[in-house]
Amino acid sequence: MLTSLGLDTDTESVYRALLAHPDDGVAGLGNRLGLPPDAVRRGLDQLSELALVRPSYDDPGRLRTVSPDVGMELLLTRQQAELAAQQQRIEASRAAAAQLIADYADLRPATAQPGVEQLVGLDEIRDRLARLTRTAREEIMTFAGGHHSEHAIAAAMPLDEDLSRRGLRTRTVYLDSARNSPHTLAYLQWLAELGTEVRTVATLPTRMVMYDRTAAVIPVKSDDTAAGAVILTGDGTLAMLCALFESTWDSAQPLSTTAHRDTRGLTSSEATALKLLADGHTEEAVAKRLGVSHRTARRIATTLMEVLGARSRFEAGARAAQRGWL
Repeated sequence: MLTSLGLDTDTESVYRALLAHPDDGVAGLGNRLGLPPDAVRRGLDQLSELALVRPSYDDPGRLRTVSPDVGMELLLTRQQAELAAQQQRIEASRAAAAQLIADYADLRPATAQPGVEQLVGLDEIRDRLARLTRTAREEIMTFAGGHHSEHAIAAAMPLDEDLSRRGLRTRTVYLDSARNSPHTLAYLQWLAELGTEVRTVATLPTRMVMYDRTAAVIPVKSDDTAAGAVILTGDGTLAMLCALFESTWDSAQPLSTTAHRDTRGLTSSEATALKLLADGHTEEAVAKRLGVSHRTARRIATTLMEVLGARSRFEAGARAAQRGWL
């Protein structure tokens, strides 16, 4: 029951037994739980590392359990700190990727650089994507954005089936908002049945398709993929984009899971919206980052204000800061 907080089954059993029978030693706990002494000692070592037991001052050589109300708060605080650190690493990667994308956004043929190829027009982009897909041999990694039109899905399905037949590993990260589009969700479930690994996340740093870790296609404007794209093949650039993909992949939720709520009771979309609003972004900007309508962004903002008992976004930001949510 407490595995998400870092306790395995045996360690949790040892902790519960110690709470009920604080005078039991290793042998007594082992007999009571049906565990070998080594398993009990491993559990006690883990409890000590998590600060759930400590040496007794009154009875040297024995351990005292930390009360659950204090112990669980310690574990939750530690977990929240780890999540915050992970989020900071992701944000740093996103900032670096955003700078990279900005550096290439205004490229023109006259200023082309080694490792960079510019694509102009939707037809050229689609043709090149199709060729790269056909020549891929091992793996394709994609930041796919939010919902797709039914026309775009119909155009993509033959390529998806070809990838499945060829046995390539394909991993795709969509925005959480894709789950709210019935035809997009049906497409993602179809992809999963084909063998594509699909996850979703609240926000994405950019749209991207990477082939065999040797070429990445990125639109010059994430909100207008028809405006143009660049193909990046430089080793340093690809290494950074691979790291960005892996960090985002690790923080994303598998398609098969339902919306996860953190220790604050917020979904990933709500938590991201709260941070964006607190940073001064408008509801329109929040909607664009989350891949949702302006109306949905307004509803999320209203929900956050209700949760925080605030009457305005400014007050919500202040209350969130007071609670340590930011």
